[in-house]
Amino acid sequence: MPILYPELKTTADGSSTLFVEEFDEHYHSVHGAVQESMHVFINAGLVEKAKSKNNIAILEMGFGTGLNALLTIDFAMQNNTKVDYHTIEKFPIEENVYTQLYNSDNNYKHSSFFEMHQAKHEQTLHINNNFTFKKYITDIHQFQTTNKFDIIYYDAFAPSAQADLWTVEIFEKIFAILNDDGFLVTYCAKGSVKRNLKTAGFNVIALHGPKGKREMTKAIKL
Repeated sequence: MPILYPELKTTADGSSTLFVEEFDEHYHSVHGAVQESMHVFINAGLVEKAKSKNNIAILEMGFGTGLNALLTIDFAMQNNTKVDYHTIEKFPIEENVYTQLYNSDNNYKHSSFFEMHQAKHEQTLHINNNFTFKKYITDIHQFQTTNKFDIIYYDAFAPSAQADLWTVEIFEKIFAILNDDGFLVTYCAKGSVKRNLKTAGFNVIALHGPKGKREMTKAIKL
């Protein structure tokens, strides 16, 4: 896989994302980067789990710009929720790219933004009293952990770009590291992905999608 050279783009809600020509893919929805992340990962994921649990372990597939992590920090601080956040990113974006994000978009202007992007492989960061962070610079095929998670933010590039990240084998691996009643949330609602999740053992639910998408997917480990 080639090194990625992403280009800064502005989405419909005014927030920034990156475009990767090699995949013909954006890191977030062109209909709004923040609105998509809030809808799929915060509201359908973190908000729901926080109704029943105050200490939440999250694994994110695809750190990317760091937007999901930043929005999670905001929620944790505002709601006094404890979050242990782990994220997988095989190809971290370069400093000149994430500096552009920071300078162009107030959504990225967090004191922890550079700290997370500059974190080394498996370096634990205590961002604040409510949020710890660890980044794995690897891909999910090689990822190993003894941790168990309550939520998986599955934010990989679409199956059309990276089909190997949406297989039964990968979802079985995800299923094994989830706590009982843990779940995966993703923007993707492709039929083959939902079938693979069901084959891996998940109870799959179609939810109303973010702006620009009819549906999103929640997959629960019962």
